[in-house]
This record gives sequence, structure tokens and C-alpha cells, in this order.
Amino acid sequence: MTFDELKEKAHGLPLKPGVYIMQDKASTVIYVGKAKALKNRVSQYFQDSASHTEKTRAMVAQIDHFDVIVADSEFEALVLENSLIKRHQPRYNILLKDDKGYPYVRLTVNEPYPRFSLAGKAAEDGARYFGPYGSRHSTQGIITALRTALHLPSCGKKFPRDIGKERPCLNFHMGLCDGYCRPEVPAERHREAIAQAICLLEGRFKDVEAELTAQMEQAAEQLRFEQAAQLRDRIQAIRLLGTRQKVVASSLADTDVAGFFRGTAKSCFVVLHYVEGDLAAKDMELMETPMEDGEEEIVSALIRQYYAGRSRLPRQILLPCELEDEVPVKRLLSEQAGHRVELYTPQRGAKMDLIRLANRNAEEEVERATTREERQNKLLEALAKLLGLEAPPRRIESYDISNTGADDMVASMVVYQDGRPRRSEYRKFKIRDLNGPNDYASMDQVLRRRFRHMLEGDESFGGSPDLLLIDGGLEHVRVAHRVLRELGLAIPAFGMVKDDRHRTRALVSPDGREIGIQSIPALFALIGQIQEETHRTAIQFNREQRTQRVRGSQLDQIPGVGEKRRLQLLKQFKSVRAVGEATLEQLEQAVPKSTARAVYEHFHGEQTKE
Repeated sequence: MTFDELKEKAHGLPLKPGVYIMQDKASTVIYVGKAKALKNRVSQYFQDSASHTEKTRAMVAQIDHFDVIVADSEFEALVLENSLIKRHQPRYNILLKDDKGYPYVRLTVNEPYPRFSLAGKAAEDGARYFGPYGSRHSTQGIITALRTALHLPSCGKKFPRDIGKERPCLNFHMGLCDGYCRPEVPAERHREAIAQAICLLEGRFKDVEAELTAQMEQAAEQLRFEQAAQLRDRIQAIRLLGTRQKVVASSLADTDVAGFFRGTAKSCFVVLHYVEGDLAAKDMELMETPMEDGEEEIVSALIRQYYAGRSRLPRQILLPCELEDEVPVKRLLSEQAGHRVELYTPQRGAKMDLIRLANRNAEEEVERATTREERQNKLLEALAKLLGLEAPPRRIESYDISNTGADDMVASMVVYQDGRPRRSEYRKFKIRDLNGPNDYASMDQVLRRRFRHMLEGDESFGGSPDLLLIDGGLEHVRVAHRVLRELGLAIPAFGMVKDDRHRTRALVSPDGREIGIQSIPALFALIGQIQEETHRTAIQFNREQRTQRVRGSQLDQIPGVGEKRRLQLLKQFKSVRAVGEATLEQLEQAVPKSTARAVYEHFHGEQTKE
């Protein structure tokens, strides 16, 4: 279907709740959404794309046709949306990586030295399976905690084949493993540890704790204090493991706290589980691509996916933002749990502190997982897509004009390389041969001078920029576009449009198309930083010129002191005041004797004798 046909079809939809299913030319489902009123929601996709995020624009460009399913209520639409997303896994929906079933802990009981691993589903292969649990991340955490608590091996050695072949690895020396690769360690010891692990996975924590406590007390009575201390540490680890497993199994958590952070290259969703007021465990999910939907839409989708299919849910879930579909989501979770599940969005107090903690955890996970280079690359890629550039703009040049009258007209050229300022390549311009302030004529002059330097091979101005940003509105960028066209240069140029507070709110193309940047916070911050840096550099140069002119005006009144002598004096003495306080002998070291005498007489008001 053509764009107009899609638009016409959307306008013909009913004002009823339901779901819409966007498909590409191959009839692959690329997006599933729900709506209170299908006509209103679906029609928005086929309006002016300037208000869309980059993600939405990319998705709309691939839509060939769409289907809708009318529902009786918003709640029914939400349930249907969840089912369709689970089934089709559309590429433009927000998807948790672990949303592919609930994982198990697998134990190879048929081997001489059984080992634990994570399995996506149970199979009839002679192994024993425990679970299912809530997510792959938390289930892997259970396996790691078991190995740590019971000092089981986590290396790649295969037993009994590798026993005695190599020295014990670092885990043994750090006290994390009992060193089953040593010939002196009997296999029975490993079987005892595995039996304890099975008890823990079956929830019989008190049995294991009682057994280890008895061993600890016996070791203490026999004055084997080092072994007693090791058993004590193991008991503490098992107690923590017991609390954590209960939470992961979604059986005893009474409060969950959701946090979310959207980074430049990665985003993170975090759930903190609290049992009787104590933080017991954390689940988190990193998403590789930055998402541009609203936070409410993102959190709603993540909450529904995270809790989907779980039979036991917490009594209350604290959210970082209010959900537009809070009522149907609450009903969905409550019906699934078999008890009332409350959703709260705290604004202050202790519960708000928990939200801040969850958000901070999400942010730290993103920071650890994202390198600075990744952040900058993703940011420049997003800017390229937003502006329709063929490649990310590695070198960005920004220009601004500053004047306080005909005598102090200047301009700044600021350079950003790979998203960072390169101050060594900043350039400043004095505007020449204009009768009065004229921003457009000034911009024309500056750009012609700058690019003639480049075309003439002047390496001091650096290479060709990938993007020009002009501090000003539509007319400013049209001047830049005209100059570039007349010089035969195909360099994209955009104006930085400011709001009432002098902050950049959008970019504007030479044809008058405004491009919003606020949907990508990191990009909004970068463009704002470039605009501020360009403006600051121009203002600073303007002040320097004005100060130099004012300081030099007193020297200009002295007969025989022209621009050359004035600069010589200021270079030697740094200020007009220092020139006035200098002796005749000091002045003669800087300028000829006749000029020095005239300067001295000007400040001292008397005839100097030779």
C-alpha cells in the first residue's frame, strides 16, 4: 500500500479499543501496539513525520500494510497485545532478551562429578532440573551463588579426567573452591556438596544449615578453628542464598521496585526485590539500542513482559513513572497473581528513595557496560539519521556572530571532533569592510574566508567538516547554504534554533524544516553544548577586541604612536597603566627614543631633559 492509502485506511478505523499489527512487504510483523481508540492512534503514524522519533520514522518507512483487531475494552486490548508480542517478537517493540521462556537449573546427576548449568527448558536426558525461575540473569546468579557457598568448581576442568594433571587454579587459592582437581580430595566430598546443593534448590535450607552448624561446632571443639571459620562463612552464604532463591522463584517478595535508565548506547531495566523490608536480590536487563519512546510506554512494556507468565507476584510494585495504562496493567497482574497487586509511583519519602536507588543501579549498569566510544558513536549515528546524513558527522563546525557596534564585529568557529571539542582548531574572525552590524553579511564573509582557506590548501584550518551548525535561525542557515553552493561544496548545514531562554530547542534545514532533538536527551545535550561553546567563544573574542580597543585609545592620542608602536608597548608592559608607570629608560627599551619621550611626557605632563 502507498503512504496515502495507509493514511486513508487509518482514518477509516473505528474509535474503539483494540490492537494494530504493522507489517512490511514480506508480511513480517514489525510492530504491535494497543490503543484506546484505534482511529486516533494509528492515524498519528501517518501524519507529519517531524514530530516522530527516529525509531518511529524508520518503522513507518517499512510499513507496507497493517491489520487491526477490535477489542471490547482497553484491558482486553492489553492482553491481546501481550500475546501478539510474545508470538511475533516484532523488531520495533521493546523486548526483554530473556523473554523467551523461563529457565531451569540443570544438574548432570548421571556423571561421576555432577555439574550445574542453565537450561532454557527441561528435557528427558537423565539430568535433574530445578525451576523454572524468573529470568536467565537471576537463574545464573543462583548457580553462581551455589558454587560460591559450597565451594564447588567453576573452571573448565573435567573430572575425574583432569585430577592431578595441573596445579589448582586461582579459585582454590582465593578460597572459592575446595580444589577437587587435587588427588588428595576424595570424590565423596564433592558428592556431599552436591547433595547439599540439591537440598538448597529444593528449599530445605534449614537442613543444610543445621548440618553445617554441627560440623562447625565439632571443628571448634577439636580446635580446628580455620575449618570452623570456613564453615561459618559457608553458613552465612547459604542464608543469603536462601533469601535470594525465594525471591527469584517469585514466592516471597512482598515489594518490587522498578528502575529504568536510558543511556546513549544502552538502556537498563532493574527490579529490586524486597522481603520483609530488606533488599534480597536484583534483576536487571541491558538493552543494546537506545530507545526513543516515552518513559511511560517503555516501563509499561517492560513491566508486562517481566511479570508475564509468573504465577506468584509481589503485593506492590513501585514504578519510576506513572503509566498511562496503569488500570489495565494492574488488573492484568492481579488476575495473574490471584491477589491484588498495587502499582505505586511515589513522589517523596522513603519509597521515593527506593526508586532513586533502583534508577541509580540501572544507570551504573549502563555506565559499566558502555564505553565512551560506544556512546559517542551511537550519538553521532543518531544525529546522522535525524538529519538524513549518509554517515555520522565526525567533524562538526559551528559558527556564531557577535557585535556591539561597527567597531567590534567578530565571529567564532568551534570544532567538535567525534563529539568532543577540539580547541586547538577553534578559529576567530574579525569582520571587515562593513558599515554597521549585519549578521547575515558577517556570516557570508566568515564562511567564504574559512572555506577559501580550505580550498587553497591552508592546513591550519583543518580538513573539510562533515556538518555545519549555524547559531541562528532559518535566514542564517540559508546564507551558509548559499555560500557553500557558490563555492561548489556539498557540506550539510543546519541552523540551531533557540527558545525563549536562549537554549537550542531544534535544528532547522535551509528549506525551513524544523527537526526536534528533545526526544534524544543525550543529543539534545550535545547540540546545546556546541551552541553554548560557540556563543561563549564569540562573546569572549568580542570582549577581548573591545578591551584592547579601549585600552589602546589612550596610547593612540600620543603623537608618533600608531598601531605598531601601541602593540609594541602593550606587548612589553602588558597594560596601559604599566606603560604610564614606566621610566623613560624602560620605555626606550621598547620603542625608539623620540616615541618613548612622547609617551613619558604624555603621562607625566613635563618636558624630559636629555
